[in-house]
Amino acid sequence: MAVPDSTTPGPAPLPTKVSKWDRQKPPKDWRFWVGGLGKVLVATGLLMFAFVAYQLWGTGIETARAQSALEDDFNELLASTVPSVSTDPATTVPVDTAPAVTLAPAAPTTEAPATTAAPVPVDAQNLPPFQEGDVIARLEIPSIGVDRYVVAGVDKSDLKKGPGHYPETPLPGQLGNSAIAGHRTTYGQPFYDIDQVTPGDEIIVTTPAGRFVYIATGQQIVGPNDYEVVATTDPTIATLTLTSCHPRYTARDRIVITSELDPTQSDPVGESVLNYGRPLEPAAEAPPIRLDDPVVSAPPVTDTPATASTATDTSIPASTPTSEVPTTDPGDEVEPAAVTTGIADSFAEGWFSDPSANSQVALWGAVLILISVGSYLLSRKVRRDWVGLLVGIVPFTIALYFFFQNVNRLLPTGL
Repeated sequence: MAVPDSTTPGPAPLPTKVSKWDRQKPPKDWRFWVGGLGKVLVATGLLMFAFVAYQLWGTGIETARAQSALEDDFNELLASTVPSVSTDPATTVPVDTAPAVTLAPAAPTTEAPATTAAPVPVDAQNLPPFQEGDVIARLEIPSIGVDRYVVAGVDKSDLKKGPGHYPETPLPGQLGNSAIAGHRTTYGQPFYDIDQVTPGDEIIVTTPAGRFVYIATGQQIVGPNDYEVVATTDPTIATLTLTSCHPRYTARDRIVITSELDPTQSDPVGESVLNYGRPLEPAAEAPPIRLDDPVVSAPPVTDTPATASTATDTSIPASTPTSEVPTTDPGDEVEPAAVTTGIADSFAEGWFSDPSANSQVALWGAVLILISVGSYLLSRKVRRDWVGLLVGIVPFTIALYFFFQNVNRLLPTGL
């Protein structure tokens, strides 16, 4: 049996893996800078994907919290208002009657034509003074599963809470065309499936003045500057218009759903009041708007009593008459106050429309940098990448959420 020679070389030992923290720093040649640029581009791409995810789903967190608070406010609003006198026979208190007496058959009479009931005066509609951002109604569209609370106003901050009511249009349940706008793909996307609303679908709006059922009558796509779609064309009937962007994920056009009140399923309709009873603000700097359609007319202007003419008085006038709505001839130039700057494209706010967000963007950006640097230094100290990642991931995610939230304030209104 042969004895192995101790001088015979054995297999070469495996090379020891050197930690990234112990490796020699690479030279700062062109490969170093190209590799650094690649890392920056990858990180930027990941942040952009994260921001898109925030817009599509993260904004819904903010809206969900707002809707929960609005639900509580709306229930308190309904509880604090005095109920109107009900005309429903089912709620009428029975009265003792005398025994029935048989009478001779009466001669046939011709039935008189039905008459339109007078609208409920403003002071009898249980409407408190509203401020922009306050909850004013509950909107339900059963056909597409919408159940949201509507706020007063259509500014960017208002539409973050939920669908918003155009202040220069009547309130739901009043004569004239009430208009409501809502996001389609961000902030809870309340009107995501608004294009699926078809004629005959019910749109139910509950306000302190009662419950009102509208029946959808049509759908149209208009340009972003066609503000007249939310103007009142017939002040003698109650209509409701819903607006959002079209198609989804863009603000190129506007989708408009029109509907008309069904009086057989609704509480009595009321007189209209604009701007929640406050004086309309002048629009001296707005350019004239041409309305080429002779059918379209400007929204009614509410006559405001002298007691409501001060800036501090925000209550709804006790009796607000609805003025006649003048029709326009083709080619006439309508004064800006007639169509009103309040009836504007609520989704057309441009870049950097909220400059107060600049400081918040800088603040949260600095927080993100500090968290990233702190996590890196911790990993280098313990020579373990996962330690810094584990410690920094939660605070980084929270800071990133608030960073995106404020960056979003500087961008055009997303839908």
